Amino acid sequence: MTNWQNLPEVVSAEQWLTARKRLLEQEKELTRLQDRVNADLRRLPMVRIDKPYTFDGPTGTVSLLDLFEDRPQLVMHHFMFAPEWDESCSSCASAADGIGKLRQLHARNTTLVAVSRAPYEKLAAFAERMGWTFPWYSSAGSDFNYDFHATIDDRVAEPMVHFRTKAELIRAGSPLAETMNGEWPGISTFLQVDGEVFHTYSTYGRGIERFHYHIPYLDLTALGRQEAWEEPRGRAEPLEMQVGHANMRLLDHDDRA
Repeated sequence: MTNWQNLPEVVSAEQWLTARKRLLEQEKELTRLQDRVNADLRRLPMVRIDKPYTFDGPTGTVSLLDLFEDRPQLVMHHFMFAPEWDESCSSCASAADGIGKLRQLHARNTTLVAVSRAPYEKLAAFAERMGWTFPWYSSAGSDFNYDFHATIDDRVAEPMVHFRTKAELIRAGSPLAETMNGEWPGISTFLQVDGEVFHTYSTYGRGIERFHYHIPYLDLTALGRQEAWEEPRGRAEPLEMQVGHANMRLLDHDDRA
């Protein structure tokens, strides 16, 4: 529902152009900042992966190196789908809906996959139901998810969320300290050099929201994402479809799709 009392002011084309040019300066500043951050990301050191992780996929059991498909770079979605679940996380599904043909990545020497702890048979059946075609592998039975903080279980490994331990989160007053368990969404990147695999980057939580394809489009609109936290307040009724929201549903269960 739209609050028609809180829509943008109606002005002349000349006034709109003046306001748009002011915003353009902010956009240019943000672009330059993002370029600097991306450069620093590429300057991060990397960690050699020595543990022999294995994954189950359409051809059987494969190694982490196999996931590269003979390309030098690998981008991996840590996709929330626990072994006991019948469906994936709805927020992860919203990101997966935006993964289309991968040829542009392949042309740039990069492979994209998703990895979850659920058995491969569950993943394959769910992918068929949702119409997804990206490579999706199971890490069931390995330490992979725990080592990369995509599954949090203090019985297996020390919990860490957003690169902070529980003690660090408590000191920072973060509410995440009380919810450090279960599956977590993220993206990790890897590089392989002459058959050796290196971990180069990971991000979690809101760090992956730009990979939900609908969000950049909605951020260009007057109503925005239609989430409760957005400014200006009261412009649109919150849809409760915010990534991570408890009421978010798979869209094949949702009559809004």
